[in-house]
Amino acid sequence: QVQVVESGGGLVQAGGSLRLSCTASGLRFDFYTMGWFRQAPGKEREGVSCISARGGSTSYADSVKGRFTISRDNAKNMLYLQMNSLRPEDTAIYYCAASGGYYGLTPEQYNFWGQGTQVTVSA
Repeated sequence: QVQVVESGGGLVQAGGSLRLSCTASGLRFDFYTMGWFRQAPGKEREGVSCISARGGSTSYADSVKGRFTISRDNAKNMLYLQMNSLRPEDTAIYYCAASGGYYGLTPEQYNFWGQGTQVTVSA
């Protein structure tokens, strides 16, 4: 059974930083593209960043480029998202997801999802 679990969310002031973590079990982690997504109240889920199975390629939404950094440690089955210069508009529930055979930021292409972690950025 595949399990995906996020951690690291919280409340931070604008301009601050947070580091999200995600662990996945029950799958061959280094075979999967991993992605971070977010959903704000009243909005659709959107792709934030993704990283290829071996970590050689990364992609970011325009809204987070230069502020967020995705990384992974395949030896530990861990995925990370370093978020710097946070803005109030970054407030959302952040989800970690795994995709077999797809690389990109389309949520519907991801097979396994975590429950999400809340990130709140105050002005």
